[in-house]
Amino acid sequence: MKLSYKDKIEKEDILALQTKKVFKGDKSQLNFKETLNRFLFQGDNFEIMQSLIRKHKLVGSVDLVYIDPPFSTNTVFRINDYHISTISSSKTDRIAYSDTLKGAEFLEFLRQRLFLIRELMSNKSSIYLHIDYKIGHYVKIIMDEVFGPENFRNDITRIKCNPKNFKRKGYGNIKDLILFYTKTNDFTWNEPMESRKDAELERLFNKIDSD
Repeated sequence: MKLSYKDKIEKEDILALQTKKVFKGDKSQLNFKETLNRFLFQGDNFEIMQSLIRKHKLVGSVDLVYIDPPFSTNTVFRINDYHISTISSSKTDRIAYSDTLKGAEFLEFLRQRLFLIRELMSNKSSIYLHIDYKIGHYVKIIMDEVFGPENFRNDITRIKCNPKNFKRKGYGNIKDLILFYTKTNDFTWNEPMESRKDAELERLFNKIDSD
């Protein structure tokens, strides 16, 4: 199943789009094979990923991806020395990022970047995408299109520490979700196990049958 909307670009056309620039500043001499894990890149991530794919030949080289994109909130977020918020608290505040794309425009913005991410991912890789309840069900369909519904593994509930529900009609907005996909069925998996003390085991798992 795929979503249909205005100005949707085919996958082949997305991958064929020309990069306008490489990186902010002159980093063309970097040896990426030696220093790849040591850099943060500043700029449009669409252009940066295109450059990683074409100029630096890094297709299939990324084993793990976590992204926390905008949530299509139609909000400008500001930053000061202490935190990011939607309210300007001083003259020194500056714009952290603008989350003003909505509807189909937002979905296509994200979809195009997901196709580039998939190109960079290795066959053993996983991707975790953090999104909220308002737009997440549409993003799930986009992820199915890009990675295949057979490569959907889980959605993870992230409980908010400060849900800011205030007065509202309806249930509290207490969680976001993280969509977990892989590129193939042969993916790297490290079981998230945590050892427990004997006292904890006795308290939590004290129902023991004859077997």
